[in-house]
Amino acid sequence: MSESKSTFSLRKFQSLFALGLMVIALSLLSDNFLTADNGWNILRQISVNLCLSIGMTLVILSGGIDLSVGAILGLAGAVAAGLLKNGLALGGLDARLEFTVTGAIVAGIVVGGAAGWFNGFAITRFRLPPFVATLGMLSIARGLTMLWTGGFPVTSLGSTFGFLGTGAILGMPMPVWIMLALVGIFVVVTRRTRFGRHIYAVGGNERAARLTGLNVPRIKLAVYTLAGALAGVAGLIVTARLDSAQPNAGLGYELDSIAAVVIGGTSLSGGRGSIWGTVLGCLIIGVLNNGLFLLNVSPFWQQVIKGGVILLAVAIDKMNARGRDS
Repeated sequence: MSESKSTFSLRKFQSLFALGLMVIALSLLSDNFLTADNGWNILRQISVNLCLSIGMTLVILSGGIDLSVGAILGLAGAVAAGLLKNGLALGGLDARLEFTVTGAIVAGIVVGGAAGWFNGFAITRFRLPPFVATLGMLSIARGLTMLWTGGFPVTSLGSTFGFLGTGAILGMPMPVWIMLALVGIFVVVTRRTRFGRHIYAVGGNERAARLTGLNVPRIKLAVYTLAGALAGVAGLIVTARLDSAQPNAGLGYELDSIAAVVIGGTSLSGGRGSIWGTVLGCLIIGVLNNGLFLLNVSPFWQQVIKGGVILLAVAIDKMNARGRDS
């Protein structure tokens, strides 16, 4: 019994151990790693991935996957930037609806949530596999972004909107404030609310969840909508930081998001994992990227190393799953 408990503790804290070892190794290899400026830089860099990864955690906990979050990020950022810069032409009325910064921010989040809702609707109404439904949305969102922007960046969005990505309050960057707020909210949602317990139940055993009376389609619809809205928040941060909406923004971000969730200990089979684990996963990826950059490792080798870390994390997840089943 004591051996199984100690094994469980090691599994529970393996991400924390890995992060600690990385920090120690990089602090010895680079004098610039353990500095306050670099610490804020890492937190600022992971803020976007963590916004995406919180939504991805909810999706994977429910037994799904979302390949469209990077494309939704780009679409939401482009829509917000376009509305803020150019407003919205009202067809047939020869008028234009102007948007404030707040209105543009709300519009970006709504667009992200709507795209996520469409994912959930396709999965629950037409019983499409999540992989297929969200892959389709990836293409749809990319196409809509190109149509909206004409393939050109939307720039010069103003300092008020830019504060969202580059400003600071009490010395802490705004993206970090947003990241911490979202972590706090969704830790409570997943651990202290009925909705959170239902997500775990659906991911753990969907058939059993249905038999106990849970409205599984509604839960999945809510999960994918939240994932889309959080991708919208990430899109706003990226757009504000760059002071422009790039048509190809968010390209490949879904892979980093899935990697962070898996590295953080959330099982790809659903029903097991936590937001705190995802925070650790994002920190591991952020520290790894930052450390490799400080050590002047080639970007090509960085991709190879990151891919190896992802494969190792999935292999550990599978071994842990076999250990729990045995």
